[in-house]
Amino acid sequence: MKKILVPTDFSTHANNALHVAAQLAKTHNGEIYLLHMLELPMPQIDVMSTHSDLPEAMFFMKLAQKKFKELTSEPYLKGLPLHEIVKFHQAFNGIIDTCHENDIDMIVMGSHGSSGFKELFIGSNTEKVVRTSDIPVLVIKNKHETFEVKNFVFASDFSSECIGPFQKAVEFANNFKAKLHLVMIITANKFLSSADSKARMDAFIKDFNITNFTMNIYNDESIEKGILNFSKHIDADLIGMGTHGRKGISHFLNGSISEDLVNHANRPVITFKI
Repeated sequence: MKKILVPTDFSTHANNALHVAAQLAKTHNGEIYLLHMLELPMPQIDVMSTHSDLPEAMFFMKLAQKKFKELTSEPYLKGLPLHEIVKFHQAFNGIIDTCHENDIDMIVMGSHGSSGFKELFIGSNTEKVVRTSDIPVLVIKNKHETFEVKNFVFASDFSSECIGPFQKAVEFANNFKAKLHLVMIITANKFLSSADSKARMDAFIKDFNITNFTMNIYNDESIEKGILNFSKHIDADLIGMGTHGRKGISHFLNGSISEDLVNHANRPVITFKI
Protein backbone atom coordinates (compact mmCIF):
# COMPACT_ATOMS: atom_id res chain seq x y z
CA MET A 1 0.00 0.00 0.00
CA LYS A 2 2.85 2.36 -0.83
CA LYS A 3 1.16 3.91 -3.88
CA ILE A 4 -2.57 4.58 -3.59
CA LEU A 5 -4.70 5.90 -6.45
CA VAL A 6 -7.82 7.90 -5.58
CA PRO A 7 -10.03 8.84 -8.56
CA THR A 8 -11.90 12.02 -7.66
CA ASP A 9 -14.70 14.17 -9.00
CA PHE A 10 -14.35 16.33 -5.85
CA SER A 11 -17.68 15.03 -4.52
CA THR A 12 -18.37 14.16 -0.89
CA HIS A 13 -18.16 10.46 -1.71
CA ALA A 14 -14.81 10.82 -3.42
CA ASN A 15 -13.55 12.87 -0.47
CA ASN A 16 -14.63 10.08 1.90
CA ALA A 17 -12.42 7.71 -0.09
CA LEU A 18 -9.53 10.17 0.00
CA HIS A 19 -9.85 10.49 3.78
CA VAL A 20 -9.46 6.71 4.13
CA ALA A 21 -6.61 6.64 1.61
CA ALA A 22 -4.81 9.31 3.64
CA GLN A 23 -5.04 7.16 6.76
CA LEU A 24 -3.69 4.15 4.89
CA ALA A 25 -0.84 6.18 3.41
CA LYS A 26 0.15 7.57 6.80
CA THR A 27 0.07 4.14 8.42
CA HIS A 28 2.13 2.49 5.69
CA ASN A 29 4.41 5.40 4.77
CA GLY A 30 2.75 5.65 1.36
CA GLU A 31 1.87 8.29 -1.18
CA ILE A 32 -1.37 9.29 -2.87
CA TYR A 33 -2.08 9.78 -6.56
CA LEU A 34 -5.17 11.96 -7.06
CA LEU A 35 -6.75 11.40 -10.47
CA HIS A 36 -9.41 13.61 -12.03
CA MET A 37 -10.90 12.58 -15.34
CA LEU A 38 -12.22 15.11 -17.85
CA GLU A 39 -14.56 13.05 -20.01
CA LEU A 40 -14.90 15.27 -23.03
CA PRO A 41 -16.71 14.00 -26.16
CA MET A 42 -14.57 11.53 -28.11
CA PRO A 43 -13.77 13.91 -31.04
CA GLN A 44 -12.41 16.44 -28.55
CA ILE A 45 -10.41 13.77 -26.74
CA ASP A 46 -8.76 12.88 -30.07
CA VAL A 47 -7.98 16.52 -30.77
CA MET A 48 -6.51 16.96 -27.29
CA SER A 49 -3.64 14.69 -28.24
CA THR A 50 -2.28 17.42 -30.56
CA HIS A 51 -3.97 20.64 -29.42
CA SER A 52 -4.25 21.40 -25.70
CA ASP A 53 -5.49 24.97 -26.04
CA LEU A 54 -9.17 24.27 -26.74
CA PRO A 55 -11.20 26.83 -24.74
CA GLU A 56 -13.49 24.22 -23.17
CA ALA A 57 -10.61 21.93 -22.27
CA MET A 58 -8.58 24.78 -20.76
CA PHE A 59 -11.56 25.93 -18.72
CA PHE A 60 -12.08 22.51 -17.16
CA MET A 61 -8.35 22.06 -16.63
CA LYS A 62 -8.11 25.33 -14.70
CA LEU A 63 -11.23 24.45 -12.72
CA ALA A 64 -9.69 21.09 -11.79
CA GLN A 65 -6.46 22.77 -10.70
CA LYS A 66 -8.44 25.15 -8.48
CA LYS A 67 -10.32 22.29 -6.87
CA PHE A 68 -7.11 20.34 -6.40
CA LYS A 69 -5.62 23.31 -4.56
CA GLU A 70 -8.64 23.52 -2.26
CA LEU A 71 -8.70 19.77 -1.65
CA THR A 72 -5.00 19.33 -0.94
CA SER A 73 -5.12 22.08 1.68
CA GLU A 74 -7.25 19.82 3.92
CA PRO A 75 -5.50 19.23 7.28
CA TYR A 76 -5.77 15.44 7.04
CA LEU A 77 -3.51 15.50 3.96
CA LYS A 78 -0.76 17.53 5.60
CA GLY A 79 2.66 15.96 5.24
CA LEU A 80 1.58 13.31 2.73
CA PRO A 81 3.27 13.00 -0.68
CA LEU A 82 0.55 13.93 -3.18
CA HIS A 83 0.56 13.62 -6.96
CA GLU A 84 -2.15 15.46 -8.92
CA ILE A 85 -3.14 13.99 -12.28
CA VAL A 86 -5.71 15.32 -14.77
CA LYS A 87 -6.50 13.27 -17.85
CA PHE A 88 -8.73 13.85 -20.85
CA HIS A 89 -9.92 10.31 -21.14
CA GLN A 90 -12.86 8.03 -20.48
CA ALA A 91 -12.93 7.17 -16.78
CA PHE A 92 -12.34 3.43 -16.92
CA ASN A 93 -9.44 3.51 -19.38
CA GLY A 94 -7.88 6.48 -17.64
CA ILE A 95 -7.91 4.79 -14.24
CA ILE A 96 -6.40 1.54 -15.48
CA ASP A 97 -3.76 3.34 -17.57
CA THR A 98 -2.78 5.55 -14.62
CA CYS A 99 -2.36 2.48 -12.40
CA HIS A 100 0.01 0.87 -14.89
CA GLU A 101 1.96 4.07 -15.56
CA ASN A 102 2.62 4.68 -11.85
CA ASP A 103 2.86 1.13 -10.46
CA ILE A 104 -0.12 1.73 -8.19
CA ASP A 105 -0.62 -0.77 -5.33
CA MET A 106 -4.27 -0.04 -4.51
CA ILE A 107 -7.26 1.92 -5.79
CA VAL A 108 -9.48 3.59 -3.20
CA MET A 109 -12.72 4.99 -4.57
CA GLY A 110 -15.98 6.41 -3.28
CA SER A 111 -19.52 5.19 -3.76
CA HIS A 112 -23.06 6.41 -3.28
CA GLY A 113 -24.11 3.13 -1.74
CA SER A 114 -27.41 1.53 -2.74
CA SER A 115 -28.08 4.10 -5.45
CA GLY A 116 -24.95 3.10 -7.32
CA PHE A 117 -21.91 5.09 -8.45
CA LYS A 118 -23.54 8.16 -9.94
CA GLU A 119 -21.07 10.90 -9.16
CA LEU A 120 -17.70 9.25 -9.50
CA PHE A 121 -18.43 6.80 -12.32
CA ILE A 122 -21.14 6.57 -14.92
CA GLY A 123 -22.72 3.46 -16.41
CA SER A 124 -20.53 0.40 -16.52
CA ASN A 125 -17.26 2.12 -15.52
CA THR A 126 -17.53 1.05 -11.89
CA GLU A 127 -18.23 -2.55 -12.76
CA LYS A 128 -15.27 -2.56 -15.14
CA VAL A 129 -12.86 -1.16 -12.55
CA VAL A 130 -13.97 -3.56 -9.81
CA ARG A 131 -14.03 -6.58 -12.09
CA THR A 132 -10.94 -6.01 -14.20
CA SER A 133 -8.43 -4.19 -12.02
CA ASP A 134 -5.34 -6.31 -11.47
CA ILE A 135 -4.68 -4.54 -8.16
CA PRO A 136 -6.90 -4.40 -5.05
CA VAL A 137 -9.85 -2.00 -5.18
CA LEU A 138 -11.21 -0.62 -1.90
CA VAL A 139 -14.68 0.91 -2.19
CA ILE A 140 -15.71 3.36 0.54
CA LYS A 141 -19.35 4.25 1.21
CA ASN A 142 -19.29 6.56 4.20
CA LYS A 143 -17.01 8.93 6.06
CA HIS A 144 -14.56 7.20 8.39
CA GLU A 145 -12.90 9.52 10.89
CA THR A 146 -10.83 6.49 11.88
CA PHE A 147 -10.62 3.63 9.40
CA GLU A 148 -10.30 0.48 11.50
CA VAL A 149 -10.66 -3.13 10.40
CA LYS A 150 -11.22 -5.46 13.34
CA ASN A 151 -13.56 -7.95 11.66
CA PHE A 152 -12.85 -8.73 8.03
CA VAL A 153 -15.20 -11.03 6.08
CA PHE A 154 -13.67 -12.94 3.17
CA ALA A 155 -16.39 -14.55 1.04
CA SER A 156 -15.41 -17.29 -1.39
CA ASP A 157 -16.22 -20.70 -2.80
CA PHE A 158 -12.71 -21.72 -1.63
CA SER A 159 -11.70 -23.30 -4.91
CA SER A 160 -8.01 -23.45 -5.81
CA GLU A 161 -8.19 -20.37 -8.05
CA CYS A 162 -9.05 -18.25 -5.02
CA ILE A 163 -5.71 -18.92 -3.31
CA GLY A 164 -4.12 -15.75 -4.75
CA PRO A 165 -6.86 -13.37 -3.60
CA PHE A 166 -6.96 -15.08 -0.21
CA GLN A 167 -3.21 -14.57 0.25
CA LYS A 168 -3.70 -10.85 -0.41
CA ALA A 169 -6.65 -10.77 1.99
CA VAL A 170 -4.53 -12.41 4.70
CA GLU A 171 -1.79 -9.82 4.19
CA PHE A 172 -4.35 -7.02 4.38
CA ALA A 173 -5.86 -8.47 7.56
CA ASN A 174 -2.42 -8.83 9.12
CA ASN A 175 -1.66 -5.17 8.40
CA PHE A 176 -4.71 -4.24 10.49
CA LYS A 177 -4.35 -7.07 13.03
CA ALA A 178 -7.92 -7.96 12.04
CA LYS A 179 -9.80 -11.20 12.58
CA LEU A 180 -10.62 -12.96 9.32
CA HIS A 181 -14.10 -14.47 9.02
CA LEU A 182 -14.10 -16.94 6.13
CA VAL A 183 -17.58 -17.57 4.80
CA MET A 184 -19.02 -19.89 2.18
CA ILE A 185 -22.58 -19.04 1.17
CA ILE A 186 -24.86 -21.99 0.41
CA THR A 187 -28.01 -21.48 -1.63
CA ALA A 188 -30.65 -23.82 -2.98
CA ASN A 189 -29.24 -23.43 -6.50
CA LYS A 190 -25.63 -23.84 -5.34
CA PHE A 191 -26.17 -26.50 -2.70
CA LEU A 192 -23.29 -28.19 -0.93
CA SER A 193 -23.68 -30.12 2.32
CA SER A 194 -22.20 -28.67 5.50
CA ALA A 195 -19.77 -31.58 5.73
CA ASP A 196 -18.54 -31.11 2.16
CA SER A 197 -18.33 -27.34 2.62
CA LYS A 198 -16.23 -27.70 5.76
CA ALA A 199 -13.97 -30.24 4.09
CA ARG A 200 -13.36 -27.88 1.18
CA MET A 201 -12.58 -24.97 3.51
CA ASP A 202 -10.26 -27.12 5.64
CA ALA A 203 -8.34 -28.22 2.56
CA PHE A 204 -8.16 -24.65 1.29
CA ILE A 205 -6.56 -23.12 4.41
CA LYS A 206 -4.26 -26.00 5.42
CA ASP A 207 -1.21 -24.41 3.78
CA PHE A 208 -1.81 -20.96 5.26
CA ASN A 209 -0.25 -19.95 8.55
CA ILE A 210 -3.23 -18.09 10.02
CA THR A 211 -4.50 -18.17 13.59
CA ASN A 212 -6.89 -15.25 14.03
CA PHE A 213 -9.84 -16.49 11.97
CA THR A 214 -13.21 -18.22 11.95
CA MET A 215 -14.78 -20.55 9.36
CA ASN A 216 -18.45 -20.12 8.57
CA ILE A 217 -21.05 -21.81 6.38
CA TYR A 218 -24.07 -19.57 5.84
CA ASN A 219 -27.37 -20.40 4.11
CA ASP A 220 -29.38 -17.75 2.30
CA GLU A 221 -31.55 -17.02 -0.74
CA SER A 222 -28.64 -15.76 -2.82
CA ILE A 223 -24.88 -15.32 -2.64
CA GLU A 224 -25.21 -11.55 -2.39
CA LYS A 225 -27.79 -11.65 0.40
CA GLY A 226 -25.77 -14.25 2.25
CA ILE A 227 -22.62 -12.11 2.24
CA LEU A 228 -24.54 -9.00 3.28
CA ASN A 229 -26.52 -10.74 6.01
CA PHE A 230 -23.53 -12.58 7.43
CA SER A 231 -21.48 -9.37 7.45
CA LYS A 232 -24.29 -7.56 9.24
CA HIS A 233 -24.63 -10.42 11.74
CA ILE A 234 -21.01 -10.12 12.88
CA ASP A 235 -20.89 -6.33 12.35
CA ALA A 236 -17.99 -6.61 9.90
CA ASP A 237 -15.79 -3.62 9.20
CA LEU A 238 -14.85 -4.82 5.72
CA ILE A 239 -15.99 -7.36 3.10
CA GLY A 240 -13.42 -8.94 0.80
CA MET A 241 -13.68 -11.22 -2.23
CA GLY A 242 -11.85 -12.35 -5.32
CA THR A 243 -12.73 -11.06 -8.77
CA HIS A 244 -12.36 -13.06 -11.93
CA GLY A 245 -11.18 -10.38 -14.34
CA ARG A 246 -13.40 -9.84 -17.34
CA LYS A 247 -15.46 -12.85 -16.40
CA GLY A 248 -16.86 -11.07 -13.38
CA ILE A 249 -16.65 -11.96 -9.74
CA SER A 250 -15.04 -15.26 -8.68
CA HIS A 251 -16.88 -18.08 -10.43
CA PHE A 252 -19.15 -18.73 -7.46
CA LEU A 253 -20.67 -15.34 -8.27
CA ASN A 254 -22.14 -14.48 -11.63
CA GLY A 255 -24.02 -11.88 -13.64
CA SER A 256 -24.32 -8.53 -11.85
CA ILE A 257 -23.63 -9.88 -8.35
CA SER A 258 -20.31 -8.10 -8.06
CA GLU A 259 -21.72 -4.67 -8.88
CA ASP A 260 -24.83 -5.30 -6.79
CA LEU A 261 -22.80 -6.33 -3.77
CA VAL A 262 -20.55 -3.29 -3.96
CA ASN A 263 -23.54 -1.01 -4.44
CA HIS A 264 -25.74 -2.51 -1.74
CA ALA A 265 -23.23 -3.07 1.04
CA ASN A 266 -23.22 -0.28 3.61
CA ARG A 267 -19.72 -1.20 4.66
CA PRO A 268 -16.41 -0.98 2.78
CA VAL A 269 -15.68 -3.67 0.19
CA ILE A 270 -12.28 -4.71 -1.11
CA THR A 271 -11.72 -6.88 -4.17
CA PHE A 272 -8.64 -8.87 -5.22
CA LYS A 273 -8.16 -10.20 -8.73
CA ILE A 274 -7.91 -13.96 -9.20
